[in-house]
Amino acid sequence: MKSTTHQVNFKRSLSLLGVTVYPLTIENLHSLIAEAVTNSQRWIIANHNLHSIYLYYHDRKMRDFYAKANYVHVDGMALVLLGKFLGLPLSREHRVTYADWTHPLMAEAVQQDWRVFYIGSKSGIAERGADILREQYPGLQIATAHGYFDAHPNSLENQAVLERIKAYQPHVLMVGMSMPRQEHWVLDNLEQLSANAILTSGAAIDYVAGAVPTPPRWAGKLGLEWLFRLLAEPQRLWRRYLVEPWFILRLFLAELLKFKQRPLNK
Repeated sequence: MKSTTHQVNFKRSLSLLGVTVYPLTIENLHSLIAEAVTNSQRWIIANHNLHSIYLYYHDRKMRDFYAKANYVHVDGMALVLLGKFLGLPLSREHRVTYADWTHPLMAEAVQQDWRVFYIGSKSGIAERGADILREQYPGLQIATAHGYFDAHPNSLENQAVLERIKAYQPHVLMVGMSMPRQEHWVLDNLEQLSANAILTSGAAIDYVAGAVPTPPRWAGKLGLEWLFRLLAEPQRLWRRYLVEPWFILRLFLAELLKFKQRPLNK
C-alpha cells in the first residue's frame, strides 16, 4: 500500500484530545528547522505524548508553553492510534520520538552546517553523549551543558547557562530536562534564548550515552515502548504509565462520543 504521508499537509494542525498536534515526519521536522534557520526565526518545536497531555490539563505553565509552541509533533504510538480511531490523518510515520530522531537530526545538522546546543542530563552524561555523536558524525558542531543547576530565571547559574548558549549561537537548541521542567525553563527564558529551533528533547542524549536503556525499536512501532521504560525505571515511571493513562482514557472516550455523533457528510 502506498504511504499517504506526502498527501497530508504537515503545517495544518490537528486537534487531538483537546490539544494541538501536527502530522510531522522526521523529514518534515528537518524542513521546519531549515526554514527557521533560513528566515532567522525562533521557533519552539515541541512534542506531545500521553504524559504531556496529562500535564497539560494539570499544569497551567504547560498550557502556557504549548500556547507559545510553533509546531508540536507526536511522540508516541498511543497518540497515533487514538488519533486514527478519531478519524485523524495520522500514521506510523508521524510518530517521532527522540530515540529514533536524534541520529537523523545529527546527520542533518552536519549536512546543513547547523550548530547544536544540548542542555540537560547529569554532569558528564551530556558531554559523553556529545563525544559519541561527534565520533559517529564527523564535523558535527555540538556543545553541551548539564541540566542540574538552579533553574530560577534570576539565578546566577541560570544566567551563566543563558550566556553560554548566547555565545555559541546555536541553530538548534535541545532542552532535555524531562517534563515539565524543560517546558517551564523554555517558557521562563524564551526571550533570552538564542536559537532558531528550540526542541524539548527529554532523554535524547541519555539514550546516546547509555545512561538510560534504549527500548527496542520494534517495541516503539508496536506501541510497547512504555513497558520497557517502566521495567527499566519502575520507581520513577510507575505513575506515568499505570495511573495517568486512566485520565487520558476519559478524554478519549469523550472525544470518541463526539466523533460518533458527528453527522455524516452527504
